[in-house]
Amino acid sequence: MADVLFVLMRWIHISSVATLVGGMLFGRFVMIHATDSLAADARETFLDRAAGLYQPLVFAAMAGLLISGSYNLLTIPGHRPLYHLLLGIKLLLAMHVFAVAIAVTRSQNPKRARLMAGAAFSGLAIIAISAYLRHIF
Repeated sequence: MADVLFVLMRWIHISSVATLVGGMLFGRFVMIHATDSLAADARETFLDRAAGLYQPLVFAAMAGLLISGSYNLLTIPGHRPLYHLLLGIKLLLAMHVFAVAIAVTRSQNPKRARLMAGAAFSGLAIIAISAYLRHIF
């Protein structure tokens, strides 16, 4: 039973990261450019609607990451100081992604594209740190 829970938590963690980081990458590098041909008011209306539809996914992914991340940290003991240092950096970057994800899903946000780009790059840095943490543990 413990193996099933471990795999489930790992799946929740990875799928939540994919939802947040993938949504930011798609929004910034595809959707923003796809709406360039629309009139300014139609473009903002479309982006606000898309952000509103993305918002429940953002909150579900954030909850999934908090629950599965806490489970992973508490059930796998014996980490070295380097692991904790990198984990701290990873958590700070995750807080940045969470804050930006909430901000970009608000309506009437003129800085949405720039915020999504920053969150996407932070998310990719988190994935790189995670891969290294998995390697050193």
